[in-house]
This record gives sequence, structure tokens and C-alpha cells, in this order.
Amino acid sequence: MDHSGNRFATEPMLPLMTKMALPAIAAQLVNLLYNIVDRIYIGHIAKIGTQALAGVGVCGSILLLISAFASFVGGGGAPIAAIELGKGNEKRARQLMNNGSFLLVVMTFLTMLPAYLFMKPLLYLVGASDATYPYARQYLSVYLTGTFFVMTTIGMNPFLNVQGHPVTAMVTVLIGAVLNIVLDPLFIFVLGMGVKGAAWATVISQVVSAVWILLFLRSDRASLPLSFIDMKPSWSLIRPILSLGISPFVMAITESIIGFVLNRGLAAYGDIHVSAMTIMQSCMQMISVPVTGFTTGAMPVISYNYGAGLTDRVKEGTKIDFILLSTFNVIMVLAMVLEPGMFARIFTRDKELIGIVKRYMPVFLTGLSIFGLQRACQNTFVALDQPKVSLFIALLRKIFLLVPLALILPHLFGLGVTGIYLAESIADATAATICTIIFVHRFPKILKEAGKK
Repeated sequence: MDHSGNRFATEPMLPLMTKMALPAIAAQLVNLLYNIVDRIYIGHIAKIGTQALAGVGVCGSILLLISAFASFVGGGGAPIAAIELGKGNEKRARQLMNNGSFLLVVMTFLTMLPAYLFMKPLLYLVGASDATYPYARQYLSVYLTGTFFVMTTIGMNPFLNVQGHPVTAMVTVLIGAVLNIVLDPLFIFVLGMGVKGAAWATVISQVVSAVWILLFLRSDRASLPLSFIDMKPSWSLIRPILSLGISPFVMAITESIIGFVLNRGLAAYGDIHVSAMTIMQSCMQMISVPVTGFTTGAMPVISYNYGAGLTDRVKEGTKIDFILLSTFNVIMVLAMVLEPGMFARIFTRDKELIGIVKRYMPVFLTGLSIFGLQRACQNTFVALDQPKVSLFIALLRKIFLLVPLALILPHLFGLGVTGIYLAESIADATAATICTIIFVHRFPKILKEAGKK
């Protein structure tokens, strides 16, 4: 097939990947505010800020669990659609996207209803206490009403990048994030709605973002439009989506599982440690969210060239991925390790809470300094439609390493609560090292096999 008319196959890789990634990075940076602005405002509510922050923090694990299901579609369906476009199969790419939208509806009911029915035991399971449960319940009960819109925004936005519309994908997030930032102080402080107001601000923002995506995908600008005919479920389409999507799904769901484990472990040492973990995980998002933005924008380029058999361009794109992600990770972790108090004060004025963050942030984040290597490996394997190795890498860091370490280390050498924070660093550094070794071994073989097709 002649690819001379497609910029994914012809433009220089660094400018092309940058052009595709910058809108996605901008969107994810705004999305970062989207994700943490609730916590910033809640942490500054007079008198109850620290406890309310812990309550919203334990909700975070459940919210990650819900959004993880959307990763099946966005993380699995979008790369495969890009590969099919690279092969010239536009019809199949369109059918993949539409079957993905059908899956999102199914997953909405599979997640929302159980979360409503078992809200109280679920919140206590993930680390809520009698003091923090009321705030967690207020936030989650409202947030769940917007489950479908959260699913749609997360699951369908990557398909805008696949169609070559990164700016539109950026606007999707930008609209919701700006609206959330504006509504939060209005609902929380002016209207006196507190934690519940923060949740309503988020839901309204997600509704607007989801409507924006759906309107675009039904417009003439969409090269892969939404079509009720193409939504008819077909196992031949759903199976590859689920097969590749299992990796980003596991990456997301293991974050939720870790939230369960860490928050429950920290709650034994006091709710203030749950608040501290909420702050530290928000700081981790400051690193991971821009990285996600870059890979979201760059992945369709790598997938397209892989589908087109242009292996030299795949190599070049992967090299760029590794260099940029690794450099960014090191710089950001260094800033947070050296100035943890500055980042803590973004979320709270509580001196005791700031002191805990200053003490444990370096322990918690140091191993993340080389984690850019794992993200580059993980995303390249997903882009090249390698579900098995992607799934192993997704499981490695959180399930095989972090969960056991978080359970064992507090009981070794008198580490106590320090062991819980230290588990994250050890797991991050170990996983990044192992993944890089796997990548060096597997990547040439994948490209060699692609050259034979």
C-alpha cells in the first residue's frame, strides 16, 4: 500500500511525535489539575480539611478501579485501530471503535451498580475509618452518578488521536478541567457544599467532556465516526480489544489494588498517614500524567508505522520515547525529593501533615527516578500489539512486587510505617530494570517478525 499521502509515514519522527504529543501533554497537564484540584480545595477546608482529604483519598482507589475498565477500550482498541489504519483497513478500524463504545456502556453498569450497592463495606475495605467515612461516602455517592461520562471521556478520547485530531482530544480534557476548576470553589466554599460540592463539580465537568467527544464523533470531521450499525457487538472485534486492553486495564486496576493495600496499611498508623499518601500519590500524578500525555499522542504514530511495516521509523520513534520519558522522570523526581515541603503545602496548611510528607516523600519517590524506562517499554509493547508481554509488565510492578513488599516490609527490621512508603521505591526501581532487560531482548525479534509479514 502507498503511504506517501499519510503524514504518520512521511514526516520526520521527532517533529511528528512532538506535534502529536504536545496537545495530549497539554490536555493531560490540565487533566492533572482536574484530578488534584478537588484535593487541593478539600485539603484547605477549615477545621475538617485533613480528615476530608483522607476520605477523598480512600475514594481514589475506587475511582481508579472504575476508570480502569475504560482502559480496555482506550488503551486496547485505539492502538489496534491505528495499526489497522496503517494496513489500510479503515472499515475495520471504524468497527473497532464502535464496538469499543458498546463495551463502555456494558462496563458502566458492571462498575456503577456494585459500587453503589456495596459502598460502605467497600470504603472501609480500602482504608476508611469512622472519622473519614462520612466524607468518603459524600464524595463517592455523587461521583458514581457520572460513571458513564467518565467512561466515555477516558475510553473514546484516544480514538481522536488515532484519527489525527490531537488538538480536539486536548480540548476534550481542557473543557472539563477548566469547568471543574471554576466550579470547585463555587460549590465547596461559596455554596457551602463541602466535599459533596467537589464531587458535583467533577461530575458536571465530565458530562461536558463526554458530550464534546460524542458530538465530534458524530460530525463530518470524524474519519472514524460513531455508527449504531457498527456498534453491533462482534466477538471478532471485541476479543482483540480485550486482549490488548488487558495490559492498560491491569496497569490501572493494580493502581487501585495498591491503593487498597497502602491505605489499609497506613490507616493502622493513623488517618494522617492516609492524608499524606493522598498528597504523595497526587505528586506522583504530576510525573505520570504528562508521561501519559506524551505516550497518548505518540503511540498512534508508532502503531501506524508498525502496521505499515516501516520498522526503521518504529525504531526511531521508540528511541525518542525512551530518551524523553527517562529525562522527564529524573528531573521531576529530583525536584520532589529535594523540596517535598513545597509540594505538600500545595494541598494543606496542616503543619503535622506537611512534616510527615517532608519525612517520607524522598523514601516514597526515589525509585520512581528510573521509572520512565518502564513506561517507555510498556507503551511500546502496547503500540506494537504485544498483549502477553504488556500484561506481564503491568502485573510485575504492582502485583508481583509492590503488594508483597507493602505487606512484608513494615514487619522487617523495625521499619513500621516507613516500610510501606519504602515498598513503592523498591518496586518501581526493580520493575524498571527488569522491563528494560525484557525490552532489549524482545524488541528486535518483534520488528524482525513484522518485516516478514
